[in-house]
Amino acid sequence: MALKIDNSKGELVIDPYDSKGKWEKWKKTRILEGISAQNAKLLLKYLFDMEQGINISNKNKKGSRSYRRLVDLKNKVLRLIRFFEKELGIKDVTELDERQVIAFFSKMRAGKIKKKKGEGVYKTVGDYVKDFKAFWHWYMLYSKKERNSIIPDITTDLDASNEKPTFFYFTFEELKKLTDHSKYDYKVMEYFMFDSGLRSPTELMNVKVGDITPVPNSEFLWLNIRDETSKTFGRKIKLLICHHLLKDFLKNKVSEDFVFKLNPRVVNQYLNRLGEKVLDRKGLTMYDFRHSSACYWVPRYKSESALKYRFGWKKSDMIIYYTEFLGMKDTIQQDDMLIDVTKTEIEKELETEKRERLMLTEELSDLRKQLNKINSFMNELSGDPDMVDTLAKKAMKHKVKSVVL
Repeated sequence: MALKIDNSKGELVIDPYDSKGKWEKWKKTRILEGISAQNAKLLLKYLFDMEQGINISNKNKKGSRSYRRLVDLKNKVLRLIRFFEKELGIKDVTELDERQVIAFFSKMRAGKIKKKKGEGVYKTVGDYVKDFKAFWHWYMLYSKKERNSIIPDITTDLDASNEKPTFFYFTFEELKKLTDHSKYDYKVMEYFMFDSGLRSPTELMNVKVGDITPVPNSEFLWLNIRDETSKTFGRKIKLLICHHLLKDFLKNKVSEDFVFKLNPRVVNQYLNRLGEKVLDRKGLTMYDFRHSSACYWVPRYKSESALKYRFGWKKSDMIIYYTEFLGMKDTIQQDDMLIDVTKTEIEKELETEKRERLMLTEELSDLRKQLNKINSFMNELSGDPDMVDTLAKKAMKHKVKSVVL
């Protein structure tokens, strides 16, 4: 069951992984098994500095790290130090040199370093590289500030890339098949996950009724993904697929209610059975809806920056991956965002503007013709005195008739 915690802003946030509980439980013991006392002392210093936001690299976001990040750092850096001690015989991690760490991660990437009990190879080696980089950069700052010692950066040439992710891909038509066989609550959730493309369960489970508002002069809805619930940054996006279903689902719910209150573990079990039953494939999870949503929206966006904003991406790596996955590399353009519905609205505005411009052009043309006639007439007057006298007599005669009448 997901636990609720108070974040730094004092708002209620759902923590699907109970990261705060795990962190607080570990802090009571501070046990770091399987490493030397010297390495354990340094790792403890690192973790508590990260908890307080001390000695953070200038390249990284300042401030304390989230509970989930702290738990992840503890587990991964601890695992790496164990490997260093076992594979390299290093009892003091600060004695590592550049060649050693490059060789180690190369072996890890080649599958020569296995998970515990030989349960397979590490597929996200890049994540371990990033965490080691973060640890080493902290150590460099810590040594400079508190020990007045300059430590070389041995992580410069490390490869932090990961293998391209594999996922359960399904189309919009297949989504309809899935929802046709889903319970009502799950049906709404499935459409919502596909439409929004938000991260599940972290961002999904924290959406409140008050985060969903009408788009003015439209049938669509805004979704506000709050900054404190996002892995990267908060954002406000349009819901263009699930809006009708969602409006009915939210009736009689109050602003502070969480929209979806299902347990993520139970949801994934349900989706796994659903995918196997409807699409004859195993392994469907909540996160596959984000991947499939990205594949749906990639060809519908003209702006790379707008697509990155919708999905909460800071870099373009995932856009490149999805475009290659769909066999449509190089179709993303640096234009303004043009989604299906938005495009129709803009085209209507452009057509109206075109008509108005045409009317103004015609009026301007008529004015020019009249001015040309006036100029021509004035030229005739200036060159013929008798014509001026004749016109004056006609005007006087017309004035007399008007008075008589």
